[in-house]
Amino acid sequence: MAHKFSVGQTVELTHRMMENAPRGSYEIRKHMPDSDRESGDPMYRIKSVHEGHERVARESELTRVRRP
Repeated sequence: MAHKFSVGQTVELTHRMMENAPRGSYEIRKHMPDSDRESGDPMYRIKSVHEGHERVARESELTRVRRP
């Protein structure tokens, strides 16, 4: 399945229950390869400026940041 977001694009991560990920903008760092159990919802490596590490997120958990 094709990825909707591009590497380098800025997105927001929707709040996940029981996880304290920082709110705000994240940069798409990498497209993750398709996996059998997650087909239909592409995955990404994302990075917040407020953390020193990357996270993995499903496309359904991300929204595009609209620039004014």
